[in-house]
Amino acid sequence: MRSTVLFVPLALLAAIASPNVAAAQTGHVAAPPPSKDRNCQTTVPFDRWIVDFKNEAIADGIKPATIQAVIGGMTPDMSVIGRDRKQGFFSQTFVEFYGKLATKNREQNGRSYLTKYGDIFGRAEKEFGVPGAVITGFWALESDFGVGMGNLPVMRSLLTLAWDCRRGELFREELKAAMKIIERGDLRADEMIGSWAGELGQTQFLPQHYYNFALDYDNDGRRDLIRDIPDIIGSTANFIKTLGWRAGEPWLEEVRLTKELPWDQADLAIEHPASQWVAWGVTGLNGRLSGEKLNASLLLPMGRNGPAFLAYPNFRIYTSWNQSLTYATTAAHLATRMAGAPQMSRGNGQPVDSLSYDQTKELQVILKSRGFDVGEPDGKLGAGTRKAVKAVQQKLGFPADSYPTPALLAALRGRG
Repeated sequence: MRSTVLFVPLALLAAIASPNVAAAQTGHVAAPPPSKDRNCQTTVPFDRWIVDFKNEAIADGIKPATIQAVIGGMTPDMSVIGRDRKQGFFSQTFVEFYGKLATKNREQNGRSYLTKYGDIFGRAEKEFGVPGAVITGFWALESDFGVGMGNLPVMRSLLTLAWDCRRGELFREELKAAMKIIERGDLRADEMIGSWAGELGQTQFLPQHYYNFALDYDNDGRRDLIRDIPDIIGSTANFIKTLGWRAGEPWLEEVRLTKELPWDQADLAIEHPASQWVAWGVTGLNGRLSGEKLNASLLLPMGRNGPAFLAYPNFRIYTSWNQSLTYATTAAHLATRMAGAPQMSRGNGQPVDSLSYDQTKELQVILKSRGFDVGEPDGKLGAGTRKAVKAVQQKLGFPADSYPTPALLAALRGRG
């Protein structure tokens, strides 16, 4: 993804997290099968599993010669399973994550790409309704415009994850899709170099997305998302459109909170007309809101004292691309900067008290023991944890902004 920040397969979360709302509504992208616990143990011997998989692939129409050429004699890479079990990148706070990924250099590179390939971006926006800045925002975060696509053989990574217990059902389909990409003539197996999670190309498509949504945008006979700029731009726009993008509408806007408001309404699952947010003291940076006639959700990724945003309907595409709210907000706001918005502020000037990774895990354990569905305690502030935090904030009399603080954790410890 980048030369100065640890490479992490970001778009993978779009496929491994719980089914997303936008994708389910469009009907174009199937919800993935659920993942098993990180501590699951693979019990099927690889030698037996590979025989069954090869028969399955043949039944799915893949040529035996392709299967033999691509994975014949291949063995699992156990380091891939180790990486899968130890993901921790999204346990950072939003501001920490944003500061490392949404850099000024990436903003400038995105703007230069928008100028250099203006004709292609213009064509893609005309055909799919997706602004160029939205594409470059994803492009920057996923691979730093091709600098960090990963350096592992994708076929071996896919084989390993298909055999592994945790997401085998998902990755069997990804492995078969990768072989179909080869049979279609888009890429050779030795060209498929990417992340440990099997993603391909400069905007990091999983193979099923590559096979279904990649376009030969320059009509050279191949869909090449590793080197071919027109294919990268057109394919990314096509996929975003498939997720339900609404042409001509904003996606995210940083706002100011001018007074106290009903904090429990600051929730991505709650929408109000922009006029209602204005009545509650929410204003645009220039005094007006860009989506005055739209419904929007108030997004407070670090609570009422941190940066504040209105998320319009198109923001759902960001959480469809990647279920991490931290990633989605970072990609969306970086795209607004590439489209001309200013740098992000740090909020209302009041200190933001955040939990550490270990404190967040402790909080999740407490919440889970009290019947809240927070999933696996992993130190990440996901949707389930935020929902539970909001509920206990309301019960204990804290401002219900869904953001946990050391004070809230201390109160919960005291009520053990």
